[in-house]
Amino acid sequence: MTIKTLMTAAFTAAVLGAGAVAADPVKIGIAAEPYPPFASVDAAGTWNGWEVDIINAVCAAEKMDCVITPVAWDGIIPSLTAGTIDAIMASMSITEERQKTIDFSDAYYDTPTVIVADKSSDIEPNAASLKGKIIGVQASTVHQAYVNAHFSDAGEIRVYQTQDEANQDLVAGRIDATQADSIAMADFVGSDGGACCEIKGSVPDDTAILGLGVGAGVRKGDDALREQLNAGIKTILDNGTHAEITAKYFKTSIYKK
Repeated sequence: MTIKTLMTAAFTAAVLGAGAVAADPVKIGIAAEPYPPFASVDAAGTWNGWEVDIINAVCAAEKMDCVITPVAWDGIIPSLTAGTIDAIMASMSITEERQKTIDFSDAYYDTPTVIVADKSSDIEPNAASLKGKIIGVQASTVHQAYVNAHFSDAGEIRVYQTQDEANQDLVAGRIDATQADSIAMADFVGSDGGACCEIKGSVPDDTAILGLGVGAGVRKGDDALREQLNAGIKTILDNGTHAEITAKYFKTSIYKK
């Protein structure tokens, strides 16, 4: 084999190698804990839900090869910064605190934060009404931060690994109320298991804690991926795909312009 042939072969291998790197799938991290109707896993191990459909639509719009990668919620940001996943699309609110560690895409949904309690309860979504009550929240969420900041006079703030566990204790009467996203809680109170309870209203806004909507989290400095996700989000908003997906799961829009 001549030197020229060797150089040509080496160049070809390098090009093919570069192509293989470029073709690596984008690992999109979602919370391993089910969060219906946004994401839940069926008996076959397939993830389904509004947010899963949105992930697939954004990736399709940008012709990205994406792989949904479940990660425990309390370790999802460390998994991103360590490179185990490439992005987070797991109903993560864009907050000032999180922006110290990671960057975010534009928001792809934004809904109110609500208090849920038993229908017979006269609880209202404010500090005075919740004084002395037991409030359940999911760990490592904006809701936990909000309750700690605004409902410190509560009788007890009980922290759960999943929202489903908080819901179960609410049904069982072990807590008086829970705070969470309005869409997730609408799904809960509309189910047979949550028929005992109702949404008592939205908590007073605090964007410093509750954030500026839900976006895709990416590593600091990964501007190329962030802009690609932004482009995909804009495309599905503009072409009606976002609205079509939303109509399959919800009665109203969950995106605020």
